[in-house]
Amino acid sequence: MAINTFARKEIKFLLSMEQYHGLMEVLPQYMNPDKFCVGGKEYGIYNIYYDTPDDFLIRESLSKPYYKEKIRLRSYYSPASADDTVFLEIKKKIGGIVTKRRVSMTLAESFDYLENGIKPKSEKYIQQQVFRELDAFLDHYPIQPKQYISYQREAFFGKDNSDFRLTFDRKITERRYDLGLDHESYGNYIIDADQRLMEVKVGDAIPEWLVNKLSELGIFKTSFSKYGRAYQNFIRERVYGKDSHISIINNISVDNSILLNRSV
Repeated sequence: MAINTFARKEIKFLLSMEQYHGLMEVLPQYMNPDKFCVGGKEYGIYNIYYDTPDDFLIRESLSKPYYKEKIRLRSYYSPASADDTVFLEIKKKIGGIVTKRRVSMTLAESFDYLENGIKPKSEKYIQQQVFRELDAFLDHYPIQPKQYISYQREAFFGKDNSDFRLTFDRKITERRYDLGLDHESYGNYIIDADQRLMEVKVGDAIPEWLVNKLSELGIFKTSFSKYGRAYQNFIRERVYGKDSHISIINNISVDNSILLNRSV
């Protein structure tokens, strides 16, 4: 989990439990579990997404532009302490290709950098290079913490190609308050308990065996952003009221003009 930079395609699928179990039956033939997922184990991922006061970054992302970018602070502990390692990530998508670059620091150092511009000392060239990119991003956007997202993940790597990766996420949890990684993980779920969000992460083509299995199980790709889904639910609640609890999971959508133009 200490990857500093990569470029790949990320293709998403929303699975029922029947489809999930059908896929898991054949997965061991072609893939090995992540070292944190041996024996069916999972690991937690805890994120704070940053955005402008008017949510420009996520509104721009939802308009599906050719180029989009976002920034988040990630931990693998919950709650994280001041001395725990966290990762500040800048993620970009250009014409379907995803690049991610990140730097590691303690949670306390992340506060110093994001709030006061004080960078932790590092002799590593790649760290310095990514910090220059982050500095340019922060100079351009007046960001602040806007969204908490956490989930439990199973991850697998291809036996013949370690760059080919499959992940399965559940208990995808969001909130727009208590926006710190030093808080416990809690909030609202944005997929059902009997669903799994699968991501295919690959540098080239999806392997033929997986294409065939997806077709057999009736699994089709979907457009799904965790932050985007959380933001849409937030706007829906603002528009229709908290008690309406209209869910995007049921394919009910809000007018795009509201999502893209509303200042909140």
